[in-house]
Amino acid sequence: MSFSGEVKEELVKQLPTARHCQLAELAAILIYTGAVKEEGQSFCLDAQEESSFCLRKSCLLLQKTFEMSVSAEKIENGTKHFQINDSDNIKKVLQAIKYSKQDTLVNPVVIKSICCKRAFLRGTFLSIGSMSNPEKGYHLEFVCTTQAQARQIQEVLQVFEIEAKIVPRKKYQVLYIKESEEIVELLNIIGAHVSLMNLENLRILKDMRNSINRRVNCEAANITKTVNAATKQIEDIQFIRDHYGFDKLSPQLREIAEVRLDYPDATLKELGEYLEPQVGKSGVNHRLRKLGELADKLRE
Repeated sequence: MSFSGEVKEELVKQLPTARHCQLAELAAILIYTGAVKEEGQSFCLDAQEESSFCLRKSCLLLQKTFEMSVSAEKIENGTKHFQINDSDNIKKVLQAIKYSKQDTLVNPVVIKSICCKRAFLRGTFLSIGSMSNPEKGYHLEFVCTTQAQARQIQEVLQVFEIEAKIVPRKKYQVLYIKESEEIVELLNIIGAHVSLMNLENLRILKDMRNSINRRVNCEAANITKTVNAATKQIEDIQFIRDHYGFDKLSPQLREIAEVRLDYPDATLKELGEYLEPQVGKSGVNHRLRKLGELADKLRE
């Protein structure tokens, strides 16, 4: 199962205790999946989704909230659906979620309180939400049929200080979040705590890998820099020996030149320890720089 599927599987099991929150989540599912349809002079609730998460949660909420006996059934093409044709039950559900004809949005009255907004986001993610594999990248989105739907979800997210952007994709309006911190916050809001912990563990491992890679790259760069510097120093010293002679150097410069040739792989600190008396890194670097300047003058 994908990570997005794991989140939805967890959300199916999250059942609000308050009836108004149950209605908020049910309203999000029925309206955002387009389950409420008009047939002639009556309405029926007909949800057909390839994913079973929405259907399972819808049946659970209808049974809990309205004590309706509803179950998802397979149809000819292999998908599952549930359908309510009883006019009294239809009227009861639509009145409870404050649905009016041609509505494509959840009635703001239904999601007025903070707890209902959380339930609304849970139902919305179950209906039209998805999330990429966090091992590959951070991306969570809601695929809406209208821009008004995307804006409604965006406004609810802003209440929780989560910023999401809207972009068109073919005939849809996609609301997306790419910041990992905000995705974590959203999972917390909708009650996907197990998935949140799994995501956090992946984030920690990812950060550790990135930190190790940065450290290795930094050390490799330092080693390369040190090797290149040592190579240049040895070339300068050899040029001075062949074209100027060590006898003309001061005792300090002659000593460091001979030590560098004897220990080509040594660090500045190690070179300083070979001198008599010992010299610090800055002192060694100063002497080698003097030799480099002399070699450049001789070449000119």
